[in-house]
Amino acid sequence: MSEDVRLVAWVRGHVQGVGFRWFTRARALELGELSGFALNLGDGRVQVVAEGPKDHCEGLLDWLRGDDTPGRVDGVTEIWDTPRGGYDGFAIR
Repeated sequence: MSEDVRLVAWVRGHVQGVGFRWFTRARALELGELSGFALNLGDGRVQVVAEGPKDHCEGLLDWLRGDDTPGRVDGVTEIWDTPRGGYDGFAIR
């Protein structure tokens, strides 16, 4: 059983206007047991917040860094924290 964690990731590259948030949500739902959101930032990055089992969050982070994302990912910066809760599923913001 994996402990619950909070992943906050900032994805940079050509990640807006390409369905990135939609595919991120689909991947989070596919992994299961994740709540949080994907949000376009004003500087062109996408912020992803996911809470749930650590191995599921790691799976989402691996996907964000992989070659299967829409657009072009130039880099991902992440921080790990304790879950805060309060999310209803995984949203696109």
